[in-house]
Amino acid sequence: MKKILVVFLMLISFISCDKKSKVEKAVEEIPLSLKVYRFEKDFFETPPNELFNLKAEYPFFFPDGVSDSVWISKMKDPLWRELYKEVEKKYSNFDKQTAEIEDLFKHIKFYFPNATMPKVYTVIAEVDHNTKAIYANDKLIVALELYLGKDHKFYDKAKYIEQNFEERQMMPDIVTSFSLGKIPPPKENTLLEEMIYYGKQLYLKDELLPNHNDAEKIGYLPEQITWCEENESYIWRYFIEKELLYSTDSKLPNRFINIAPFSKFYLEIDNDSPGRVGQWIGWQMVRSFMKNNEVSLQDMLKMDAKTLFEKSKYKPKKTDE
Repeated sequence: MKKILVVFLMLISFISCDKKSKVEKAVEEIPLSLKVYRFEKDFFETPPNELFNLKAEYPFFFPDGVSDSVWISKMKDPLWRELYKEVEKKYSNFDKQTAEIEDLFKHIKFYFPNATMPKVYTVIAEVDHNTKAIYANDKLIVALELYLGKDHKFYDKAKYIEQNFEERQMMPDIVTSFSLGKIPPPKENTLLEEMIYYGKQLYLKDELLPNHNDAEKIGYLPEQITWCEENESYIWRYFIEKELLYSTDSKLPNRFINIAPFSKFYLEIDNDSPGRVGQWIGWQMVRSFMKNNEVSLQDMLKMDAKTLFEKSKYKPKKTDE
């Protein structure tokens, strides 16, 4: 009986890998070439007396009502120029990242044929971790100062935020921004709605970033993924026993969904846990749903959270107590 089960599991694995292989072959054949505009290079290497030409080339980066003196001051500012120098050290050649962005958008084109292929702009902005990559209409803007490495001297934020100031997070951040136009926001303020919303976002990364690991997709360290896997059944039991899934308690997002140094069970395990475990559980729910139902990616992204959860047949593996 065991031999039959092993053969069956191997067959399922083979079919799954073959299906993925066919998708990747189809993706490779999609003709696509994206142009990357290095705005930060042009900005800091343009003489102040030629600012007019720069504004004509990039009008959307120069809002009306802002005096030219502001931009000239920025061009000359020693701190801004030092930041530009640090970005240049790491990204003077952007060929590798350009190839990765092209591969990502080939996957986007495969799953979303009508998606607009953007012009890509790299910039140096205000070190705001909420706007690392912005996909909007026909533009993709990537703030390179936020991908210099978590230990860079310019960073002064909390460690749980800085851990994602790595190059490996660039593609997942782009998908996060892209997803905002593809996944309807939660309709109700329940924990389940929030969990499924982010679970959909993370599953989208499964499909669009097949060469990234789970830690990179969610922005965890490898040991944080391990913690979630080892404690999945415990987290789930806690949510069920405390009747949190359909709760609208306004404190729950900060406890289990939003970026934080750790999740808040109000137990001894808190300091060992990563933040956002609710997102991770939602991801496992969506994965379970897609495994157990024949539904297209686009249709799944539009589904309501309650129906998706009920049809997911989600059941975490039991672990030793």
